[in-house]
Amino acid sequence: MCGITGFIATRTLDHKKILENMIFKMNHRGPDSNGTWFNENLNIGLGHARLSIVDLSETGHQPMLSNSGRYHLVFNGEIYNHLDIRKQLDKYLKINWRGTSDTETILTAIENWGIEKTIENCIGMFAIALFDAKNETLTLIRDRMGEKPLYYGWVNDNFVFASELNPIKTFPLFNNPINRNALVLYMKHASIPEPYSIYENIYKLESGCFLTMDIKDKTITKKQYWSTQNKANQNNNPIFKDTPENAVKQLEQLLINAVGIQMNADVPLGAFLSGGVDSSTIVALMHLQSDSKVNTFSIGFDQKEYNEAEHAKKVANHIGTDHHEAYISAKEVLDIVPEIPKIYTEPFSESSQIPTYLVSKIAKQKVTVSLSGDAGDELFCGYSRYQLANKSWNKISRIPHFVRVGVGNSIQMMPYGFLQTILLPLKGKKNDKGIQINVVDKLLKASELLKFKDRKEFYHKGFMTHNLQATNWVLHSEKTKTLFESNSLVIDNYFAEMMATDLITYLPNNNLAKVDRAAMANSLETRVPLLDHRVVDFALSLPMEYKLRNGVDKWVLREVLYKYVPKSLIERPKMGFGVPLASWLRGPLKEWCENLINPKRLNEEGFFNTTIVREKWQEHLSGKRNWENQLWDVIVFQSWLDQQKNN
Repeated sequence: MCGITGFIATRTLDHKKILENMIFKMNHRGPDSNGTWFNENLNIGLGHARLSIVDLSETGHQPMLSNSGRYHLVFNGEIYNHLDIRKQLDKYLKINWRGTSDTETILTAIENWGIEKTIENCIGMFAIALFDAKNETLTLIRDRMGEKPLYYGWVNDNFVFASELNPIKTFPLFNNPINRNALVLYMKHASIPEPYSIYENIYKLESGCFLTMDIKDKTITKKQYWSTQNKANQNNNPIFKDTPENAVKQLEQLLINAVGIQMNADVPLGAFLSGGVDSSTIVALMHLQSDSKVNTFSIGFDQKEYNEAEHAKKVANHIGTDHHEAYISAKEVLDIVPEIPKIYTEPFSESSQIPTYLVSKIAKQKVTVSLSGDAGDELFCGYSRYQLANKSWNKISRIPHFVRVGVGNSIQMMPYGFLQTILLPLKGKKNDKGIQINVVDKLLKASELLKFKDRKEFYHKGFMTHNLQATNWVLHSEKTKTLFESNSLVIDNYFAEMMATDLITYLPNNNLAKVDRAAMANSLETRVPLLDHRVVDFALSLPMEYKLRNGVDKWVLREVLYKYVPKSLIERPKMGFGVPLASWLRGPLKEWCENLINPKRLNEEGFFNTTIVREKWQEHLSGKRNWENQLWDVIVFQSWLDQQKNN
């Protein structure tokens, strides 16, 4: 795991100083060493910050030159099967290998096979920049599922790229304005979905794509070599037609292999463990293949309804790991909140980013690599929202759309006091965490669900959108379409459609971004065995009844896990990796938030509609409504804006 950066300049610059400054801004991604390379004829520079994982010697140093001298490469990530690729190359070629790094493997493969064949043969996560001296091109490549980030774009007339935004912002005369339409997307989804970034003319390379620039004429071509969307579409992936028992056996073997190759590292390695299905499966299969105790890490909270550490400890004890846990007080958690903009270089407001950062910090004290159980929900139907959305849509879709719209509008027009009176018998009702529910707030939010015309809109707007009125909140903005609404998914089964939507939108832009930034802020590499593309292919081929079986989610994955861990340790209500955000905004974070969203400041900065923000803030403080998500989006952006001023 590392950080990469570089540029193609339109004029002569102090390239060494610029590259060193860019690397310095992401040194946390690669604190072990760094390197630069520059071609004066073409004004192209490459920079690399290295976190040494495989081949810790100088032979793994980057930027790396190919044997022929044609290619220079910088690479962030891991190619888990790189030794197998070496064997394939050695069958037909006499290669004088300089070291044992996967960087040298992928560079040699590109030199002999070309880019596309090489990437097709790679099992891994990666962001790559490749300079071709013969064709005078620069190619940027991103892994299939979007595990590793890669930003690119234009600063004045100069082409710039990096693993994070901060290196790009250090490029001389950076003055790209904030993209207000991207800010709207952020307000909707708690992150800015690819291909957009918070700045105009700066983009994220989409998952499964590579981009090639002709350096002399500045033309860009982009190609998608892997499309999760296409693979998820019905009829594009052969349906698994064997028995459920054989599905479990095949998944087990695929996961054993995926976990096994991801355990390859020349540094200490461990795993995050929440005690849930996904992380417990990964840890169990690590233990199966390890000669020593596996290091596992979990984090606990003082508030019992948000604490999974006790469950993780029981699973760790059963498997026999070297388990490390830390209980964090509310004050310690809150101390992290103002640091979020430093960790996430563009606005990002998934509140689970806080515990993710903290567990990464704990893990880094013992290991340099940590495996995680991410993607199990998207691949095997784990999110409770899937069953809720399906059940709700089945009920309301029977009512004509115009009737639903009328009912929804009528509810929203009723005085708040009247709704309180008629819902008085439900006062005091609690959710599954024992927290009291504001039933009026719930009814008003549910009334929005009645207005959506079809099931795709019902899911992405009703369940995956924080703020349906985001363009009203953000001044001088317009709606921008993303894969949430403009995807080409053609899937009969509603569960499969929701899961596929999350695979191409929520997973890369929220979950994977969250884990990557939180871990790399601590110079910790994370690996996701469930995103081995062979596992993804297999999961997409499985009939839905192998994932959701008699109301049991992740059935096939659970059956693998239960070979190693008893059901009694796993079967419990899903908590999620959340924090009590709503109460924090009304309590310990109130003063900090008030400073960020005071009317004078909002008016001066001119990004948000002050009237709307202040109205929602007062309603939230009074307990009248719960606007935690919408307000947190604004507050995190404001905090991020402060950080930019101080940079």
